[in-house]
Amino acid sequence: MSLFPFLPLHDNAGGIAEMAGMSHRIRERTDALDAARNTTAAIGKKFNYRHSHMPLPRGLNPGSAALVSLALFGAYVSRASITTVDVLTPKVFIGLLVGAMLPYWFSVMTMKSVGSAALKMVEEVRRQFNTIPGLMEGTAKPDYATCFKISTDASLKEMISPGALVMLTPLIVGILLGIEN
Repeated sequence: MSLFPFLPLHDNAGGIAEMAGMSHRIRERTDALDAARNTTAAIGKKFNYRHSHMPLPRGLNPGSAALVSLALFGAYVSRASITTVDVLTPKVFIGLLVGAMLPYWFSVMTMKSVGSAALKMVEEVRRQFNTIPGLMEGTAKPDYATCFKISTDASLKEMISPGALVMLTPLIVGILLGIEN
């Protein structure tokens, strides 16, 4: 789910690293990350486009989030050797509601993060056009390293909150609700 909002960062990281004159090792790493993103995105796109009856933006099909949630729940039930799940008990029902809400909350947080990162990038590009003589005419080179730094810093910093949401919610719900007997 987090792959779609950060699609431009993944797609451009390798090119930016190369233009900034960074080592070949960094380019290999960005290519590996891009390949992993491409594989995962292809699976999500296939489900979105084949099973969506509503014209939604790429990656925003509710069926995709529901399928992923169901698959994760099925994997958990299988791994934990749980034979029955009574969804009518209050603890299980509350857990299902919180779990169903998480993909959407996470999506909103990541989309806001992408907007913030994009705004920082636009401001830097404007600054460069205004301060670097000859950039508009194509006679001067832009400061790629600063753009790369903004991109990577924002992608890491902005994902702290969504990452904490995903990591801490199961712990908090488990502590508050306890175990189901």
